[in-house]
Amino acid sequence: MRKTALRWSLVVTLLLGAAVAQQKTASSAKAATTSSAAPTFDPNRPILITGAKLLTITQGTIENGVLVIKKGKITAVGAVGSVRAPANAQVLDAKGMTVYPGLIDSETHLGLTEISAERMTNDLVEPSDEIMPNMHVADAFHAESQLIPVARYNGITNAIVAPESRDTLPGQDSFIQLAGADATQMLLIRDLAMPLNFTGGQRRNESFATASYPQTRMGMAAQMRQAFTDAQTYVVKWDEYNKKKANAKPGESGPNAPQHDLKLEALLPYLEGKKPVIIKAEEPSDVETAYALAQEFKLKVILNGLTHSQSIYDKIASWKVPVILGSIYDAPKSWERYDTVYKMPAELSKRGVKIAFASFEAHQVRNLPYAAGFAVAFGLPYDEAMKALTLYPAQIWGVDDQLGSLDVGKTANLVVANGDPLDVKTDVKYVFIQGRSMPMVNRQTELRDRYSNR
Repeated sequence: MRKTALRWSLVVTLLLGAAVAQQKTASSAKAATTSSAAPTFDPNRPILITGAKLLTITQGTIENGVLVIKKGKITAVGAVGSVRAPANAQVLDAKGMTVYPGLIDSETHLGLTEISAERMTNDLVEPSDEIMPNMHVADAFHAESQLIPVARYNGITNAIVAPESRDTLPGQDSFIQLAGADATQMLLIRDLAMPLNFTGGQRRNESFATASYPQTRMGMAAQMRQAFTDAQTYVVKWDEYNKKKANAKPGESGPNAPQHDLKLEALLPYLEGKKPVIIKAEEPSDVETAYALAQEFKLKVILNGLTHSQSIYDKIASWKVPVILGSIYDAPKSWERYDTVYKMPAELSKRGVKIAFASFEAHQVRNLPYAAGFAVAFGLPYDEAMKALTLYPAQIWGVDDQLGSLDVGKTANLVVANGDPLDVKTDVKYVFIQGRSMPMVNRQTELRDRYSNR
């Protein structure tokens, strides 16, 4: 009898202990989840951010500043005491924090991939042909991607979405904001620019079994030259048709219209200089070959990559074109100094080249500011690094009237963090896109909170 009572006592104790532990775990998880989510603000009322260090980008740093958001726009910026608080304003006390413009990633694959190893989630590039300018990433953009909140969590508010660089002309890029109810709201500018890739990785020579044209850089250049030439001929044919149609007499049968070609039509805005091509190349000979091809057809150029092109930096500077910096984490070639790639941003900036950073990824977009941090450690001035994440990409993509700095009248895309934006130890506390505070939760924080106390 006594042994039975002891057994029941032990069972009850264990059950009570398990219940208490479960309650504590649930409470801890709830607290962790709550701490991950920043307080929300009513977008219909003004928001007053006060006491923060303001990195305005264009007007220097305001150590003890005030910024007002109203109807999705920045309506006032200044030192404490110089800005009148709007009536009915919601106050965000940001003492000890830093406020800066939302960061812009100048090449990502956001919305085109989810799980790299799962083919069903990948729409990165159309591999059936090298020349695919009529492909539009906007048609494949997946606004519900779990990778978008992860990137936004670290202060990236806007990005270029581009196809992978396995084709020479893989399609047309779009400019997005990392918030919105659907793709329509997130895709701010469709078909903004067209990549022209010339790294050598576009050759169809992976194996004898699958090899096809072009298998060499000669073939790549010839194929693109033919595409642009065909587009020019296409314009002439349509001009002749329209002229004959206009001159046709009443009762006469008009001329036959040329057949529409979507590939050639997609190239026309670029041949007319209305939109830029983004030349991606890494080594000097490739950069010069691709740039010469662009000059042959009078294309508007943005350079991309240049990771191992230090020997022609002076020539690149003379071209007066902006540069999307290749990955600063690339290993140097055997003939290069260990710090050659790290110093690329500083060397180009020193020569007056307008630069911008990019992640070239979907899963690592959140790490964009740390590439700029590396560049600062290897000689890039801090102010230039911040501009290369904000103002310069806004200028390159033609949106600097709305984004890229904390100026009155611009869209309120901004970040509030507890430290230097380029420091890996800094935590972002608030992100605003179009004046709306974003939820500071994502798939990774949800998993962290679910399992951290088990």
